Amino acid sequence: MELDSLVRGEFAPLTTYLNTASTGLLPARTVAAMGEAVAASAAGRPTDMFGDVEAARASYARLVGVPVRRVATGASVAVYTGLVAASLPVGAEVLLAEADFSSVVNPFHMRGDLKVRTAPLEGLAEAVRPGTALVAVSSVQSADGRIADLAAIREAARTHGARTLVDVSQGVGWYPVDAGAYDYTVTVGFKWLTTPRGVAFLTVPDDLGGLNPLFAGWVAGERPWDSCYGPVEELAHSARRFDESPALFSYTGGRHSLALIEELGTDRIHAHNTALADRFRAGLAALGHEPVPAPGSAIVSVPGLGHRQAELSRVGVELSDRAGNLRAAFHFYSSAADVDRLLDLLPGR
Repeated sequence: MELDSLVRGEFAPLTTYLNTASTGLLPARTVAAMGEAVAASAAGRPTDMFGDVEAARASYARLVGVPVRRVATGASVAVYTGLVAASLPVGAEVLLAEADFSSVVNPFHMRGDLKVRTAPLEGLAEAVRPGTALVAVSSVQSADGRIADLAAIREAARTHGARTLVDVSQGVGWYPVDAGAYDYTVTVGFKWLTTPRGVAFLTVPDDLGGLNPLFAGWVAGERPWDSCYGPVEELAHSARRFDESPALFSYTGGRHSLALIEELGTDRIHAHNTALADRFRAGLAALGHEPVPAPGSAIVSVPGLGHRQAELSRVGVELSDRAGNLRAAFHFYSSAADVDRLLDLLPGR
């Protein structure tokens, strides 16, 4: 099915919505599934929402190209970043990108006994050195859409024996992600994967990455329903040992959002999104505005225009104000008409 016709059947926003970098729109199929599950639970006949968790896990594994045994399900990036931080020995050196999203960097600072360094995103690979234990970075920067040179970072980490942690929250769903290329990846689903809040994923290596499942509850057991009381006698042999107790209604909807992403295909979404972002950049240039350089990104951040966010919202155009920049994010439910409407509302210089 053509992208436009499929999208029209799933989305009917009442605004010009260009704010997916904050929160993605929910597809109609997701809303319907959640409504049915809520109604069934209210009637005392709950659906198999744990089956929905497993379907979501499998769908995400296919999207990022790893076996399903390497995927854990949870609810937030910060929890999983904290899990990785907790696994490091005292004094380990962690290299972070300057001003990266707080959920990626803060858990390492909270340890208090790690050696935390930062470097500019563009120089992160060059900043890896002997003794660096972990490099953690967002694949796409939330603030301005800059794309990390992950290939260079991965090669530098491999050269110096460092592990890699990549937050793909602002990429997966529109930007191709090969989770198997890194030790750990983390993401929330409520942005470009268009799931409800409460859906997040962690990927780990086949050897489980040396992580200690500190928050393991009954769902982390190899046989969860036999692990409800007392210590879990046998942890799951897969990444499922890192599962958080799931937000079931979110996963019931989320499996359908992920299925939509699979149906559309990341390559097709990437081409659509970046074409709209380039159209916006060209229009900005004609108006005399220069966005933060982020070639190839679906996120465009314009310095000096962040103060326009509130007035644009009042006329039905939804974007974000990030550090004084006006941030637009283009996804598969965005259109050329949306881009042109925004440009018509922006002042020239």
